[in-house]
Amino acid sequence: MNASRKSTKSPEIVRVIACGMIAREILAIREQFGLEHIDLKCLPAIYHHYPDKIAPSVDRAIFKAKAEGITRIFVGYADCGTGGMLDRVCEKHGVERIAGPHCFSFYAGNEAFSSQWDDDMTSFFMTDFLARHFEAFMVKPLGLDRHPELRDMYFGNYTKMIYMAQTDDPKLSAKAERAAAFLGLAYERRLTGYGDLVPALTSAAAPD
Repeated sequence: MNASRKSTKSPEIVRVIACGMIAREILAIREQFGLEHIDLKCLPAIYHHYPDKIAPSVDRAIFKAKAEGITRIFVGYADCGTGGMLDRVCEKHGVERIAGPHCFSFYAGNEAFSSQWDDDMTSFFMTDFLARHFEAFMVKPLGLDRHPELRDMYFGNYTKMIYMAQTDDPKLSAKAERAAAFLGLAYERRLTGYGDLVPALTSAAAPD
């Protein structure tokens, strides 16, 4: 054996416990930045509609990761409507989460989102995931296919839809624009990319 040969040590696995709505984006960032040591475990995307389920589910997922011997854990959620409950889970376990109130904010960049909030507060936000799964994730769960009269009950206080596009995909843009028309909202598209999700993941996956 050549004594001068240096052994290479693989980076320690980082378990990312994330919302299923951002799985595709996390995998794209993992590939783009060569973060193969990110081990992604997703919770159901439908929790977007049931934020009370997020904190206890993340709690269980962290316990499971620790039982598997994983010591580096990152939570791929913003607060996402948990009212601070997710932060309490993170504090209990000594782990961090993505900064921000929700994915729309960290995709736009939390600072940019906050600075534009006065202008955007009557806007309904859409992402690539929501554009891709609008029928299955919005129309059917809300009963709009069976009871179209509910549209104004749910969306009557919105003035426009803002599509925060993670990718420059004309087909998704067309879907988002049709969704805006279905909801009776004006349409605006903003190409945000992955926003603050990139530094959050690259920092979480950086060597200790």
